[in-house]
Amino acid sequence: MARLLLVEDEVQLREQLMEILDRHQYQVDYCVDGAEAISFSDRHDYDIAVVDLGLPRVPGMDVIRHIRDTSHDYPVLILTARADWQDKVDGLGAGADDYLVKPFHVQEFLARLEALQRRAGGKLKPTLEAGPIVLDTRAKQVSVHGEGISLTAYEYNLMEYLMQRSGQVVSKSELTDHLYDQDFDRDSNVIEVFVGRLRRKLDPDNVLKPIATVRGQGYRFSLA
Repeated sequence: MARLLLVEDEVQLREQLMEILDRHQYQVDYCVDGAEAISFSDRHDYDIAVVDLGLPRVPGMDVIRHIRDTSHDYPVLILTARADWQDKVDGLGAGADDYLVKPFHVQEFLARLEALQRRAGGKLKPTLEAGPIVLDTRAKQVSVHGEGISLTAYEYNLMEYLMQRSGQVVSKSELTDHLYDQDFDRDSNVIEVFVGRLRRKLDPDNVLKPIATVRGQGYRFSLA
């Protein structure tokens, strides 16, 4: 499930897009102004962002520049009510990957998102490896010593997120934000359950110890 940042201050359009994206299996975080969008982009990792240019507080153009200046390389699709070619050029120059002029057809919107994700997918490593543990990002499978292990979708997503940040400490709140929609009634104990299940599946004999608990901070994936 792709995680998408939607930045749109027009209530009716935002609600329509959220409904459409939910039906097409996107996990959506939404923001209503540019300042909030910058905060979200600093705190979370996304697969793709949809940013309106005409935002309150901080313009959409500045949001895009901030995303790129902070080394986030996920695709950004501009939504704009401005048909002027210079705005489109400026948006692409700021770091966006594509644009749509309002009003637009839903199917075109979805097609643009899919095309951007396909292109971005070519930049991703097809496999993540750590010792005997191999994660195949295309097949969404994990193996240990060449033997596949059965993971639920949430367990896989948690595993992929930790392996992508191998050696880094990832907090429970960050993992919760990654796994669940922002309106979910969150419970950090759920993350502990998922981590415990992952440990047992990856390392039933407690030899590899791939996921360490960093007391008071979160979890770190690493193999000595």
